Amino acid sequence: MKKIIVLVSLLTLVVFVFGAIAQPKPSPAAAPAPAPMKFSGTIAKVDEMGKMIDVKGKVKKEEKTMTFAIDDMAKITKGKAEMKMADLKEGTMVSVEYKKEGDKMIATAVKLSTPKAKPKAKAAPKE
Repeated sequence: MKKIIVLVSLLTLVVFVFGAIAQPKPSPAAAPAPAPMKFSGTIAKVDEMGKMIDVKGKVKKEEKTMTFAIDDMAKITKGKAEMKMADLKEGTMVSVEYKKEGDKMIATAVKLSTPKAKPKAKAAPKE
């Protein structure tokens, strides 16, 4: 009888030890999403059907044209006003925040620059 009790105890101990070893390790915390990259320049081409824009700007003093896909989640703004894809025109100054997916650049935000007010010319002083 003592042999059976010792055998059952031993088997119980083995089951608990293997159960503890077999538990999955906690997964490391998910890495935070990479910060969006930015590019500024002038719109060189707008493809409304393909929802793409080409922006010509400078990267480290080198002239470069980058193509961005604009999905339905992209936020297009001018100042605080929301704009639409149809409002993007060639020659408009923009700042694009984007993320890279493979070799594609997906715009997350497109900010149209508002033209700065020209300083008023001072009137000639009267003599």
